[in-house]
Amino acid sequence: MPTRHLHVLRHGAADPFGELTEEGERQAELAGRRLAAVPVDVVWHSPLPRAVRTAEVVGAQLPGARVVPAAEAIDHVPHVPRPVPAAWAGFFDGYDTSEAAEGERLAAALTTRFARAADVETHEVLVTHAFQVAWLVRDALGAPPEGWLGLPSANAGLTTLEYRDDRSVTLVAYNDLGHLPPELRWTGFGPVTRP
Repeated sequence: MPTRHLHVLRHGAADPFGELTEEGERQAELAGRRLAAVPVDVVWHSPLPRAVRTAEVVGAQLPGARVVPAAEAIDHVPHVPRPVPAAWAGFFDGYDTSEAAEGERLAAALTTRFARAADVETHEVLVTHAFQVAWLVRDALGAPPEGWLGLPSANAGLTTLEYRDDRSVTLVAYNDLGHLPPELRWTGFGPVTRP
């Protein structure tokens, strides 16, 4: 049975303007080197600059792989839980119903396009954002919509999902940072102890 191997990668570290930093460029290069051992057919990416540049750097390590935009992979909040958990109240403060509806529409489009089997065996890379990585993992685990909350994804963290034509999905790896040296792991997060 053909398997769609979807290697989901959060973009590299970016500056406040959304451009990759020097660290982000290095993270993307190392992620690309790691993925070079896989017969990647295509590198999909969000249209935002930090994801576009990450995909370009990763794609340069993958001869023959096409680098293609995927509008569904854009950064967005995929689901606003009701009621909002107290710990998340500040994050969702001011988030209106039209924004929530658009986020849910984009989340549905993301899973419809990527969270399914392909007709042929394929290896694809999807360069996207932390919330989209969390949403795809939540979907694979069959968790409720609010299950995406609290699933952090580091810059250049690699998550691999396998989709088969019998509609089963396997979470092979989540937020794997083995390709990054310690100083490039968990960039953009506060000073807490992390593995």
